[in-house]
Amino acid sequence: MRLDDIDTSGVEVDDQRGGGGRFSFPGSGGGGLRLGRGMGCGTIILLLVVAVLTGGDLNSLMGSGGEPVEVSRPNQASGTLGCDNDPLSKRACQVLASGNKTWAALFSDGSYRPPRMVFYAGNGQSGCGDAQSAMGPFYCPADRGIYLDTSFFTELEQRFGAAGDFAQAYVVAHELGHHIQHLTGVARQVQEAQQRLSRTEANRYQVAMELQADCYAGVWAAKNAGRLEPGDIEEGLRAAQSIGDDVLQRQSQGVVVPESFTHGSAQQRMTWLKRGLETGDPEQCNTFR
Repeated sequence: MRLDDIDTSGVEVDDQRGGGGRFSFPGSGGGGLRLGRGMGCGTIILLLVVAVLTGGDLNSLMGSGGEPVEVSRPNQASGTLGCDNDPLSKRACQVLASGNKTWAALFSDGSYRPPRMVFYAGNGQSGCGDAQSAMGPFYCPADRGIYLDTSFFTELEQRFGAAGDFAQAYVVAHELGHHIQHLTGVARQVQEAQQRLSRTEANRYQVAMELQADCYAGVWAAKNAGRLEPGDIEEGLRAAQSIGDDVLQRQSQGVVVPESFTHGSAQQRMTWLKRGLETGDPEQCNTFR
């Protein structure tokens, strides 16, 4: 995907690599935030069982009152320094800059508020608690941060066979999709509904959240179709397929348990990514129907 001409100067960046250190967030208690009932099961399962996920998010990690908490941060390196650290960081920032422009146009009322890109290596800290590389990329609604250890892209290629710059772009665009859900209030509605449901039913809502983020990633790509190169769509679909719940469960435990799905099957993830790619319309991304 051709993104080399994308200006990243408007991307808000926090870089916790190379001495950024661990730090506390007001209201976090220094020990992470409370997990709501039925929420975040996919992140926990994939973290502990397969020790890696993509497209994960921490939408369910809320403050002690169960609501997202906007937190202030100590001074961190901001601007484009983190983007220029290495080619993978630059690519992630270019995808986010392009995504911000795309979604700002789709929010016709001018209410779009961009997220922040937060880079870390190995371990870091977010407004939703500790950040660890084994968690994979994730979005934290508490501080509007997309958290990324770029070594994940190498693992995506080597462990899951999902190589290519568009596969990497899909990961960032998916997390941006979770930010859109935060802005539109969908994430909060789902969190409130899950608190009233059984674990299995709550998982179904979580799957719908993840599939909608996949569809939103496809919408972004469709709105920037002129930048796509031959093979890009195949790269994205391969990445979506490789991190389906059924594929990961089969690899980690040898058996597939659909009732425990939290991100969707390989076929579901490919289907909704394609829906976004083919329609370019976020209104067609209603995975809750």
